[in-house]
Amino acid sequence: MSDLDWNQLKAFLETAQTGSLSAAARKLGLSQPTLSRQVAAIEKHMGVTLFERVGKSMALTPTGLDLLEHARAMGAAAQALGLAASGRSQAVGGVVSVSATDAVAAYLLPPLIEQLHRQELGIAIEVISSNALSDLLRREADIAIRHVKPEQPDLIARFVRDAQANFYASPAWVQRHGHPRTAQDAALLPFVGSDRAGQYLAYLRQHGLALEESNFTCYADHSTAHWALVRQGLGIGAMMDEIARDTPGIVQVLNDVPPVRFPIWLVSHRELRTSRRIRVVFEALAQGLAEPG
Repeated sequence: MSDLDWNQLKAFLETAQTGSLSAAARKLGLSQPTLSRQVAAIEKHMGVTLFERVGKSMALTPTGLDLLEHARAMGAAAQALGLAASGRSQAVGGVVSVSATDAVAAYLLPPLIEQLHRQELGIAIEVISSNALSDLLRREADIAIRHVKPEQPDLIARFVRDAQANFYASPAWVQRHGHPRTAQDAALLPFVGSDRAGQYLAYLRQHGLALEESNFTCYADHSTAHWALVRQGLGIGAMMDEIARDTPGIVQVLNDVPPVRFPIWLVSHRELRTSRRIRVVFEALAQGLAEPG
């Protein structure tokens, strides 16, 4: 029975159990000629006669009777496999990995995870803090929170909202340097840098700030470290407004400079459609991230 067609096996099983081609065809949702061809095909494939026509009924031959229990065992195994797969996909419990930039992972995710934990006790969240785009197709994460729209067609992406960041400094910094409000005010003031390659400087210049490398007192390429340096009073830095609002003793500066705007995308792979626990987390994150803190 090597390379046996499963559809032919189902045709044999249903015909044997109903004793009628028409009844088996109705149960399988097939036309009677189609079912009859499948029964003939399995007989030809196996080189045996499985049925004898008795009036309008189909009676099993002795060979058919001998093979029926084996076919039933195969059918039961297939049904169990389908039930196991369905149960696994619909189960809520398990681990869901979520990748996010370090600032989002450190400041925005914890309250959302705490709320999700209260609602779905069986789900555990693995937080992957990374500023690199996780390769969801290679299953580095189940869900990613990103600030660029993914281009891979096999990924599922939902635009959550446009977020914004403004410029901030510590109270001690403001006491030493005053409260700058315009881009012109910032020209000679200290900033916390993000990288040594000049990308952050180029971005600030495009945003209307006429700065030089000499404006940077220090550098940190991760947002949480960058924010810690700003809070320490080492310079001006940009941060998402909802994170800044939850940071005690931080002062918004450069108030007349337009905010930095960027999108929030929620991204998952195609298993989102079949795994209930991933869908549950995806929807909870989409709802939570849609509402600025």
